[in-house]
Amino acid sequence: MGQPMELRRGEAMIIVGELINASRKAVSTAIEAQDTAEIKKLARDQFEAGAHYIDVNAGIFVDKEAEHLQWLVRTVQSEVQAPCCLDSPDPRAIEAALMVHTGTAMVNSISFEKARFDAVLSLIAGTNLKIVALCMSDEGMPDTAEKRLAIADKLVNGLVQKGVKVGDIFVDPLVQPLATKTSYGIEFLTAVEQIMNRFQGVHTICGMSNISFGLPERKFLNQTFMVMAIARGLDSAVLNPLDKKLMAGVIAAEALMGRDNFCMNYLKAYRGKKLDF
Repeated sequence: MGQPMELRRGEAMIIVGELINASRKAVSTAIEAQDTAEIKKLARDQFEAGAHYIDVNAGIFVDKEAEHLQWLVRTVQSEVQAPCCLDSPDPRAIEAALMVHTGTAMVNSISFEKARFDAVLSLIAGTNLKIVALCMSDEGMPDTAEKRLAIADKLVNGLVQKGVKVGDIFVDPLVQPLATKTSYGIEFLTAVEQIMNRFQGVHTICGMSNISFGLPERKFLNQTFMVMAIARGLDSAVLNPLDKKLMAGVIAAEALMGRDNFCMNYLKAYRGKKLDF
């Protein structure tokens, strides 16, 4: 865990387990009670299901976010040999979490909002940290692929100029709810494809479950959208690794897209009964 994780395009999908998030009632209760057993179980279950990073979020505790984020990092890493994805818009909370994190963390996130960009950049410049770069600026959230690409261009170039390695950048084109606007799904997919084509070496990532917000059968939509996104080049995602159908879809889509040499991951999943549900 002490060595940076080498993440290259064309390898297995990079999975960030999303379940240790204080916006979930069970997690917020566990954080308040300092219930290490509950957090450790969530970390272990996600890690064993295939998560490469464990997302930790204590955002609802505004006054104690930094303290709680540190506790989550310590608790998770005492249970599994995995890095954390430090999920906070507050640079102070991220800085506190980095002080106790072992190995190379992922920082979620930076954006092209000037104050946030400058503050987070001061934490990551000259390090091996992985950074999630949100396609969002002071003008708000973009609603087209073209606008996303313009922001991605500024983010990637700005980070590289400050010494951040291209391979450590995870551009998030931002999934927005399909129920809000019919074009949000296709605009996101187009943005993924354009970003992966234009910026050789960068990764793309997203919070997949946002697409289905406000609609019935959310899991089904998430599963379908994930396969579509992989076909456009998406190589990382923040998701629920305990959703067996979702994970099976990832494995199958990667094999079909030529990102699974000799279908070894697919065959391993089959032998491990991970394609049974």
